[in-house]
Amino acid sequence: MTEDAVPDRGVWFRVETSSAASAVRRAAERLARQLGMGEAGTADLAIVAAELTSNLVKHAEEGNLLLRPVRREGEAGVELVAVDSGPGMADLTLSSRDGHSTTGTLGIGLGAIVRQATWFDGYSRPGRGTVLAVQLWPGQSDAERPWVGGLTRPLTGESVSGDAFAARVVEGRHQVLVCDGLGHGPLASAASDAALAAFRAAPPGPPAAVVRHLHGAMSHTRGAALAVAEPDPAAGVLHYSGLGNISAAVVGGDGRRRGLVSLPGIAGHQRPAVREYDYPFDADALLVMHSDGVADRWQLADYPGLAERSPLVMAATLLRDAGVRRDDACVLVARAWT
Repeated sequence: MTEDAVPDRGVWFRVETSSAASAVRRAAERLARQLGMGEAGTADLAIVAAELTSNLVKHAEEGNLLLRPVRREGEAGVELVAVDSGPGMADLTLSSRDGHSTTGTLGIGLGAIVRQATWFDGYSRPGRGTVLAVQLWPGQSDAERPWVGGLTRPLTGESVSGDAFAARVVEGRHQVLVCDGLGHGPLASAASDAALAAFRAAPPGPPAAVVRHLHGAMSHTRGAALAVAEPDPAAGVLHYSGLGNISAAVVGGDGRRRGLVSLPGIAGHQRPAVREYDYPFDADALLVMHSDGVADRWQLADYPGLAERSPLVMAATLLRDAGVRRDDACVLVARAWT
């Protein structure tokens, strides 16, 4: 990790040694200064980064941490997602209390994280590892209950990912995008960057209209597989339009999956057929979308209690267990909003 600015898509760190933990802390402090979080915010973030990485070094197997900026209207914060395949915890709430320890230490790590964080969530199972997600916002900002969460991971050996995701709310429409730029590396990343920019700037309209807009805006790139979804739990329906190998499913409250249809094609190339499909989407349903860098064998029913966690923690857990290292990978989860 160089002293460059932390990009919006974030940076993944493999955390196995104290030197890697120090690199995360320095990058977190640099990002806080980059976002103008002030001395107090920077100090709080340094504590959280130190505790998360200390836990990974002491307890984890295959510990990784994502550091990235998060933004909402008029302000920016920092998000950290720690993922491991270690021994896990039977009771994450108990482990988050000061004084609880499994290694003879003071046991203040997770408690310190919870105190410093604006927003915190996690999931852990014995023998299955742990996912912890933390956001810190400047000042007295309140946490918002997230309706959508996602993350990407580049192909092993690459510094950037060709996969990307985005969410927007425009004229009451809650829409999400997952895209997979063709190939890997900087050119694939440039294609997905173009998709993200076009998605954010697209006129209000249903998913099929947005996909057509993205197709027209991406002709200068190598192209991408992509899909746009619009959950509408009030109407009990989800509108969906996809091109290429983006996988998507609606997961009902009973844990059953229903796959969504994406048509063959590449956004930005030739003239693909674009269609929109509607699916039942109740208030307790979940939408899960991912690129082909994630094996489509996952079942939320295999993770007791995971559906009750935040979309980000769900996405991180699925990426950890179903993501493949020989490809870029992206997972997005969305639920009904309140």
